[in-house]
Amino acid sequence: MKTLIKSFITTSFLFLLAFQANAQTSKYKCMLQMSNYIGEGAYVVVSLINPKGAYEKTLYVMGDDKKWYKTLKEWNTFYTKRPTNINAITGASVTGGDRSITTLEIENSKLNKGYKLRFETAVEDQKYNTTDLEVPLTSEGIAAKTEGKGYIRYVRFNKL
Repeated sequence: MKTLIKSFITTSFLFLLAFQANAQTSKYKCMLQMSNYIGEGAYVVVSLINPKGAYEKTLYVMGDDKKWYKTLKEWNTFYTKRPTNINAITGASVTGGDRSITTLEIENSKLNKGYKLRFETAVEDQKYNTTDLEVPLTSEGIAAKTEGKGYIRYVRFNKL
């Protein structure tokens, strides 16, 4: 009986260690510089994209008025199918020429596994950008300055 209990405790301990290793995250300071566009504040969503190109998780939302989420068409489709509480990861929208600094928490197990960070942008009565910017979630990609194609001028990360 003692052997069975010891075996159970050892197995449970190893399982918890394996689970903890998979669930470990790192925090990254994300500095986003907007281009000098004219118009309302941009809504920006930062999403984790899996190796197959599908949305996996919402990491941050710049813009807290939910009525405008539908303008972020691709992300909104994902969000309405798998709604989650995003109150803790929302902030103000960002206007042309402004800079935003946020902290993103990313699972270490996603690094160098084919994942990407997608920055999706929308501005009222202007063009919508599904992939304004994508950062490969690699050691090199996360360390580089990445240029945007729409409302975002560039994004840069620093590990905290």
